[in-house]
Amino acid sequence: MFLCKKTWILTNREITWSTLKKALSTMADSVLHGYDDTQVALMGEECILIDRNDNVTGSASKKTCHLMENINKGMLHRAFSVFLFNSDGHLLLQQRSQAKITFPGHFTNTCCSHPLHTPAELQDNGAIGVKRAAQRKLQHELGIDPKQLSIDNLHYLTRVHYLAENAPDRGTWGEHEIDYILIAQKDVDVTPNLNEVESYTYVSQEQLRKMIEKSQEGNLLITPWFRLIADRLLMGWWNNLHNIQQCRDSQIHRFCDQ
Repeated sequence: MFLCKKTWILTNREITWSTLKKALSTMADSVLHGYDDTQVALMGEECILIDRNDNVTGSASKKTCHLMENINKGMLHRAFSVFLFNSDGHLLLQQRSQAKITFPGHFTNTCCSHPLHTPAELQDNGAIGVKRAAQRKLQHELGIDPKQLSIDNLHYLTRVHYLAENAPDRGTWGEHEIDYILIAQKDVDVTPNLNEVESYTYVSQEQLRKMIEKSQEGNLLITPWFRLIADRLLMGWWNNLHNIQQCRDSQIHRFCDQ
């Protein structure tokens, strides 16, 4: 980390002084003691708070949004999940790093993260802000160059509302999100950031079914949002990659009671 023209460089990203102060404050927080320093700093990012109808109501740090004490009071934030298929129709999965604060070591869809409370990522027209966030995180987590996967390659389909408590450690952390689903089919080069991604693999539908069976037997960890989406929606999209826009809807699919 070094100072240059009143900005700091942190984990290969340029951030403002105010953002750095928030990150440093987060790092000093006792609830985050003992976690990976890079992941702790990312907990200072400002997520987008929303109501049940996905209307923006404000912002809060990633840490604040993911504390179960706030989730239990109804705090809800915006997220996205990318499902990237190659030209053979195989889905790219990642295994989350053991350094992750929530759901470490779990297999999940290609990329799952949050648009930030910034002008570029708040923009709603055609979910353009969410798509920009997805490009940013695909590059950060998997090294996928935005030149290889453009905004036009990312197709927004629908939204999913879910709540899940962290695993394997429960009680402190969780997720409560309205999750924008983005689908793409493109061959790309993958260079994982090992602080984010432990491993990655491409799977067929049958291979994914076998992974889900292993998770049911307790022999594999799968994130709860990916499991819900895979069980209820994914196969319909997967079978229509040739005409994916026909799968688009304006719903918010409710997978929780809140």
